[in-house]
Amino acid sequence: MSDLEAPLVRPKRKKIWVDYFIQFRWIVVIFIVLPISATLYFLTYLGDVWSETKSYEKRQKEHDQNVNKVIKRLKGRDAAKDGLVCTARKPWIAVGMRNVDYKRARHFEVDLSAFRNILKIDIDRMIARVEPLVNMGQISRVTVPMNLSLAVVAELDDLTVGGLINGYGIEGSSHVHGLFTDTVEAYEIVLAGGELVRATRDNEYSDLFYAIPWSQGTLGLLVAAEIRLIHIKEYMKLTYIPVKGDLQTIAQGYMDSFAPRDGDPAKIPDFVEGMVYSPSEGVMMTGKYASREEAKKKGNKINNVGWWFKPWFYQYAQTALKKGEFVEYIPTREYYHRHTSSLYWEGKLILPFGDQFWFRFLFGWLMPPKVSLLKATQGEAIRNYYHEMHVIQDMLVPLYKVGDALEWVDREMEVYPLWLCPHKLFKQSVKSMISPEPGFEYEMRQGDTKDAQMYTDVGVYYAPGPVLRGEVFDGVEAVRKMEQWLIENHGYQPQYAVSELDERSFWRMFDADLYEHCRRK
Repeated sequence: MSDLEAPLVRPKRKKIWVDYFIQFRWIVVIFIVLPISATLYFLTYLGDVWSETKSYEKRQKEHDQNVNKVIKRLKGRDAAKDGLVCTARKPWIAVGMRNVDYKRARHFEVDLSAFRNILKIDIDRMIARVEPLVNMGQISRVTVPMNLSLAVVAELDDLTVGGLINGYGIEGSSHVHGLFTDTVEAYEIVLAGGELVRATRDNEYSDLFYAIPWSQGTLGLLVAAEIRLIHIKEYMKLTYIPVKGDLQTIAQGYMDSFAPRDGDPAKIPDFVEGMVYSPSEGVMMTGKYASREEAKKKGNKINNVGWWFKPWFYQYAQTALKKGEFVEYIPTREYYHRHTSSLYWEGKLILPFGDQFWFRFLFGWLMPPKVSLLKATQGEAIRNYYHEMHVIQDMLVPLYKVGDALEWVDREMEVYPLWLCPHKLFKQSVKSMISPEPGFEYEMRQGDTKDAQMYTDVGVYYAPGPVLRGEVFDGVEAVRKMEQWLIENHGYQPQYAVSELDERSFWRMFDADLYEHCRRK
């Protein structure tokens, strides 16, 4: 490492009252946030069960009635007086970390809170037709017992279809299927004038179909989506592979775990993710669907990671650094939602003792706290503190640059663990807001195919090393540097996260042409 790349030497930071409030925030979480979260989870579950007792015909009838209410509301809008259209959802309810201050200005609210039903599981077409507030926990609870699943199931239960479509969604299967939006076959959108349209890849609204992803709901109100289903098996055969060395060595071990250098498709796993625990250690996990009969063969280990008292998954995976490579079988739905109880590793900051066995055994069933309630109870001062002293970002970078991205994060932020999840970025017939590097198909680097460049998500979620050491850290400037690095390296920043981009820089990172075309249209 050159002198220019050496870790920054930072002075100590003087503590203020917010530091102490953050240190003891677990009191609020234990006595207020967790009980209310558990109650809301239970009530939501009852609502989902009630919805599932209704016939598809009844759900569709209710859906049509709710869509007509939205259309009527929009057609009654006076554009000159009522302001811009947005949903009536409160800013703190969203899982994302952005400060959606635009909702404090004059705007025209449309209530979409009723759109939370699975409208149909069409086995013949292998399509799930769902409303936008259906979340991942809800859809997997219905489909997995049928040995079916969405092709991409985001890990956290609370993530909704609407958020994953208008924003960003990824999972350990994205190296095969692409991002969440790549698995959508049709969108049903109500435009600002009250027109209901159905957009597909090849109909008259194909431009809207390609423009909806990453648009943050600014092109229309999503009221339903048709999403591709795949056949699955009851268990995930998971292999834990420890990798030790410098960050470039860890990056190469990560690439080799799912992108065979000889291109043999038989060696590509169904699922993959990596966790980097330090500048010299990481664990890669590759999964293959397995039948119940295979999982229960003599000598095979079954690990029910979904039980409330089980170790947090990221800490359990870390044991591979001492144990060496090992294999086990995890029930498929429990694997899908393996990071839910600990919110990846953010739970360790929220509840410092939450990973202890006594807490997991006595109170683990209450986890996780709802992100929306954490936001609702934080106040302006704490929100600003997290903005400056905490990082929740995803860096989407070409796979061959993942080692450089890891070195950049280590140098500028010192955040660990880091999450690695690859995804295909397809070369589409219509250029959307994100696209592969020009000419990638001629380079054919590791992981690339003729129709897609392999990217990876570097998930940066935690307090930076300088903050943990009590040193000065400028979180705003660090994010600005990260965004500039992404622009220079043909990377992307999902917009659920805090962004410091001005408008000019935003459109350097993303392609505006199709989006602006649809806005004008």
